[in-house]
Amino acid sequence: MRIDCITIFPEMFAPMKSSIMGRAQTKGLLDFNTVYLRDFAINDYGQVDDVPYGGEPGMVLRPEPLAKAIRSTGVKQDGGKVIYLTADGVPFTHKIAEELSKESHLVLVCGHYKGIDDRIRQTEVDMEISIGDFVVSGGELPAMIVADAVVRLLDGALGHRESGDTDSFAQGVLGWPVYTRPEEFEGKKVPEVLLSGHHRNISEWRRQESLKRTQERRPDIFEKLELNTKFGDK
Repeated sequence: MRIDCITIFPEMFAPMKSSIMGRAQTKGLLDFNTVYLRDFAINDYGQVDDVPYGGEPGMVLRPEPLAKAIRSTGVKQDGGKVIYLTADGVPFTHKIAEELSKESHLVLVCGHYKGIDDRIRQTEVDMEISIGDFVVSGGELPAMIVADAVVRLLDGALGHRESGDTDSFAQGVLGWPVYTRPEEFEGKKVPEVLLSGHHRNISEWRRQESLKRTQERRPDIFEKLELNTKFGDK
């Protein structure tokens, strides 16, 4: 997979060389690049933004640099997708991450200030994603979150592929509690069922704990789960 991030702050992407993202690149599973938007500036001063029409305070990224930067990646010729990270995009989910992990080329557009000229959203962008109901200073952090969530789903990215299959949301519910050594820590013991070696009982305990945690922390997900069960959906 190839991922290009269009940004005016490429230095922010240093963490993408670490952990799973770094190993994916070392293994040749991922070609990760930053595209410096100011390389496509409209003048020698590196200008890529301008004041918005209508007198609104703030600045907007101009369409000319963005169009040139996006097209320089060859994403359209590759049949890939251009994604704009924006607070008014669709909420990012595990399901979307799974869909994007099947793509061979993604371009992530990192907005700043008041955002990007809407004509780019209309003509160049294939999908708009939000990472939550809040606003951050720019699209770089959301882009890294989306990239990490997608790349860890690539075959070979994780040390054990099955580990990702039991993560929260992978099966439509939150994950269950996990424990490791020692068996007792500051008076708190590991649940006996996990020490029993009885795989069926362990599996049932995990299922019940997962459902309990989902009901307590994400009742919205639990309600959908109940509806699907009621109508016989899997």
